[in-house]
Amino acid sequence: MISHRIASTLIKATDELQTNALLEAAAGLRDRIKGRRISYSKKVFIPLTNLCRDYCGYCTFRKDPGQPGAKTMTPDEVLAVAEAGARLGCKEALFSLGDRPEASFPEMRETLSRLGHRTTLSYLAEMCERVLLETGLLPHANPGLMGRRDLETLRAFNPSMGLMLESTSERLCGSGMAHDNAPDKPPALRLKTIEEAGRLRIPFTTGILIGIGETLDERVDALFAIRDLHQRYGHIQEVIIQNFRAKPEIPMRLHPEPSRLDHARTIAVARLVLREMNVQAPPNLSDDEFPFLVKAGLNDWGGVSPLTPDFINPEKPWPEIERLAEGTSGMGYKLVERLSVYPEYVNKEEFFDVKVREVVRSRADAEGFAA
Repeated sequence: MISHRIASTLIKATDELQTNALLEAAAGLRDRIKGRRISYSKKVFIPLTNLCRDYCGYCTFRKDPGQPGAKTMTPDEVLAVAEAGARLGCKEALFSLGDRPEASFPEMRETLSRLGHRTTLSYLAEMCERVLLETGLLPHANPGLMGRRDLETLRAFNPSMGLMLESTSERLCGSGMAHDNAPDKPPALRLKTIEEAGRLRIPFTTGILIGIGETLDERVDALFAIRDLHQRYGHIQEVIIQNFRAKPEIPMRLHPEPSRLDHARTIAVARLVLREMNVQAPPNLSDDEFPFLVKAGLNDWGGVSPLTPDFINPEKPWPEIERLAEGTSGMGYKLVERLSVYPEYVNKEEFFDVKVREVVRSRADAEGFAA
């Protein structure tokens, strides 16, 4: 297990020989621990609402009421997407939504009232329950900050949940930075949600967003914070290393994007720091170059949908699953489908509410991958 000092040195490597040695070490460790399989989850993406009280400098997903594209899905719309996904063989329903829009917008409070709810998270819980029971898809809620009571409620219908840490840098909350005017992005609040999920034994997805103004040392800080929480609770099923992509309509439109090698070095250091944990990078955010990232030691591509776009990055379509398989096999690895829950959690009873435990097992093969 490498130290923080060594990780900080490795992530700053720019010499070609040093970079190649780093990638080889990370890929070798991945191969010893995970074998030569790269997993993915076949999903539908359900953007329950894109209203959000946060104004992050890199986000095109969030909207204010009345803005073009502002939308809160109805129950019928949610179920229609989930049912269509089930017909295509999807196993996961990824729910993404803005953070606490009802705290800022009376329009959202009115919408929730019509739907029979006081909070967005309460409405989310109802839709997760209905998707699970009526379509058989496994909900994976990714709604932003959650308190213990919210996590307990959602756990009853979500085999897994998620919250991107993004960064542990308080600087990014300063004036003019990526998380300026984003009350749900202070690192301490996000770490608290991840820790509460650990206390409740919820298989949890988190990750870092690189290239939003953090230093390389701060990236390492975030990786060690994630590792420390996992060592305490054993619940972090997946760590995403997501690269910032500039868009013309965001405040950070002129901000430089991480290079392919910068992204790969960060993935490699993540593997060396996190070791047996699952390390993921979204293939659509690397365009046609995504197979290269296999060299850096990842073992998962995340959720890929045959039906719905990536509503967070709609300009970056998912690669077709056949293309994902070809790119993976071209690097010498086999693409395998998993559930929203990673194989190592499938048979651990303490990580599931009784309502979802048997549903998960019924959809898994003997190794815990998708049947």
